[in-house]
Amino acid sequence: MTEDNNSSTTEFILIGFTDQPHLKTLLFIVFFAIYLVTMVGNLGLVALIYMERRLHTPMYIFLGNLALMDSCCSCAITPKMLENFFSADKRISFLECMAQFYFLCLAETVDCFLLAAMAYDRYVAICSPLQYHTKMSKKLCIQMTTGTYIIANLHSIVQVGLLFGLIFCGSNQINHFFCDNLPLYKLSCVDPYINNLIRLLLAGLIQIVTITVLVVSYFYILFTIFTMKSKGGRSKALSTCSSHFLSVSMFYGSLLFVYVQPHSVNEGDKDKAGAVFYTLIIPLLNPFIYSLRNKEVINAIKRIMNNSFFLK
Repeated sequence: MTEDNNSSTTEFILIGFTDQPHLKTLLFIVFFAIYLVTMVGNLGLVALIYMERRLHTPMYIFLGNLALMDSCCSCAITPKMLENFFSADKRISFLECMAQFYFLCLAETVDCFLLAAMAYDRYVAICSPLQYHTKMSKKLCIQMTTGTYIIANLHSIVQVGLLFGLIFCGSNQINHFFCDNLPLYKLSCVDPYINNLIRLLLAGLIQIVTITVLVVSYFYILFTIFTMKSKGGRSKALSTCSSHFLSVSMFYGSLLFVYVQPHSVNEGDKDKAGAVFYTLIIPLLNPFIYSLRNKEVINAIKRIMNNSFFLK
């Protein structure tokens, strides 16, 4: 709560979804189940890639890091959201709010670059298969992954710094289920124009770079696929890209729905619905998207299960 009109806010109130008791219980059960499946699925995929040497390739290294960041995103948001379903005041301290936004920003930024890196990996695998191990070496893969985390950390620090530069002295009620920058900018007692401009420039630059890599990579991938003479080759090439393309479409579609729309529309329940999709549903679906139709992952699971059975 705020102390008076001239004091700075030291905590916020997350309004969340609803105040109706029967809906709270239902939503708690649904989101708790989503959280459990998300953590088991993503951390299980990370463990599988780590344990199975045949999956120590650039594509699966990127996929393992994507699963790790999906777990990070879920951990940053879901526990506090679940607690607030049965909390009387739904309070979150200022520093806890900044930490929550930092890890969310980190996870989403890393995801952007990892999806772009995975698109480039598929481009090299399909368009230059004979040069794959030269163009997509393990050294380059590690450099790309490390660079992704460095850029994402810097971006998150700057975005959180922009929030620290604001003054919150009025209402402290955030009409959301987690601390996001757009709702926080609306609560600022000072004009956030410069802060918002820097935020848009940084986020826009990241989106332009990653989307450009995605579009160019898929342009050459599709061109190569449709010039293949073998129907079997075309089918195999399309199947290797389908999971990634679906994941990219859902991720960027939900981000654009939340952040790239008129100000009058970007409020309330529509904002929350889009945020639920990219913070909770996509991390839930990604492990299944990349594993259910992936023979290498399925075979790796079978080998580990068989080895465990014989050890018993």
